[in-house]
Amino acid sequence: MALLVPKRVKYRKAFKGKRAGSATRGNKLSFGSFGLKAEGRGFISSRQIEAARRAMAHYTARGGRIWIRIFPDKPITKHPAESRMGSGKGEVEGYVAVVKPGSVLFEMAAVTEEIAKEAMRLAGHKIGIKTRFITK
Repeated sequence: MALLVPKRVKYRKAFKGKRAGSATRGNKLSFGSFGLKAEGRGFISSRQIEAARRAMAHYTARGGRIWIRIFPDKPITKHPAESRMGSGKGEVEGYVAVVKPGSVLFEMAAVTEEIAKEAMRLAGHKIGIKTRFITK
């Protein structure tokens, strides 16, 4: 399982940040004919992205072409269990992609619409936010 993580980061730990507003970039299909668009907002972990990619690849029997349009570049920190409050920010637990409504998460080409729709539906279940199937 090759999880997506950045090669290097400018800062080891990041602020939570605000997640308001809609996606102004990455909100149109660029590569494939079909896509999976986010309707909700949230953080998508690299594990969720990998699980969705596997679900799509498995359903299409490794046919067609899949593009992942999001990248987990935000470090998420967590304190160890049963540790006392305070004493700074916890260690980096993993990386997440910040997703806003309208972001295109995945794209697909070289398959029929029915196959793409079902593959995207399966991928959508692996991600913790509401999604919608889109076509060019």
